[in-house]
Amino acid sequence: MIHVVFQEADIAVLEKAIELDAKMAGLVLQIRDDFAVGPLGKVYEAEGFQERKAWWEEVLEYSPYLADFNMTDDRWTVHQLAKYLKEGIYTFQAAEGEEPKVYREEEEAVIWVWMGQNQHDVCGYYWLMSQLKDFQGRVQVLYMNNLPFINEKGGIFYPVNLFEIQPKEFLKAKRLARPITLSEFEVDPDEWKKLCNESAGVRILEGGKKIVSKEVTFYDKDILTAVGSEAGKLNKVISNTLSKMKLKTGDAFLVWRIRQLVAEGKLDVTGDWAKGWKDIVVKPAGMATSSEEQPAEEPAQ
Repeated sequence: MIHVVFQEADIAVLEKAIELDAKMAGLVLQIRDDFAVGPLGKVYEAEGFQERKAWWEEVLEYSPYLADFNMTDDRWTVHQLAKYLKEGIYTFQAAEGEEPKVYREEEEAVIWVWMGQNQHDVCGYYWLMSQLKDFQGRVQVLYMNNLPFINEKGGIFYPVNLFEIQPKEFLKAKRLARPITLSEFEVDPDEWKKLCNESAGVRILEGGKKIVSKEVTFYDKDILTAVGSEAGKLNKVISNTLSKMKLKTGDAFLVWRIRQLVAEGKLDVTGDWAKGWKDIVVKPAGMATSSEEQPAEEPAQ
């Protein structure tokens, strides 16, 4: 069995759940791209792929994530998932000079696609399942859509992300596994194609699996509110923005939007981007620069 998730933090919690139940034993893989943001036109073709790659390189510039950025990873994963479903073999990408590692399935190969109730996971699901329609019946989906779980304090909550769920609670969640239906393999790719044709800057989840396109400026109001009327360290501005947002997005996307807002004259920054995020101070547009107005240095972590 291969489990597929869409956020890095989901990997650890699902692997812990697998340790509790041998029946869930299998490989855990991640689709790394966040398809809830950025261009999607002709995303499965070379032209669209290159456009999206160039956009992500711009977004991740100066970020701590650029060194690990590789747009081909997800393509390789999907290619190997198809091979796994055909032959029971999944081959990992190998570093230069190394032998590739191989995962083999002795029984019938199946894939479990896990997603939380958020646009990141649902968009990732659409992108992935549209490429696996030849394997109807062998691809299972587990969607934590508006379902209650027990948190660490014993209270009931409705998780947005898989990583919020306790590992032991996944033992109940596994009962949700069901094959993606033939009808879904017909309807969902059409819905995804519509979103790809719109190729908006942002996509949000309105409920169920309904994804709606929004302008690239969708999160700007949250950013401007977090900045307020005082200068603040970039990392703190991003933390405050994310903590107050109802619909979350990635920190790299928010930083890219801050850079766009600076270019539009709606915000100012001081510091050297080339030195990374920690060097940047964000200010309301037109705010005078003085030593008194610079935020105090945050204590070292």
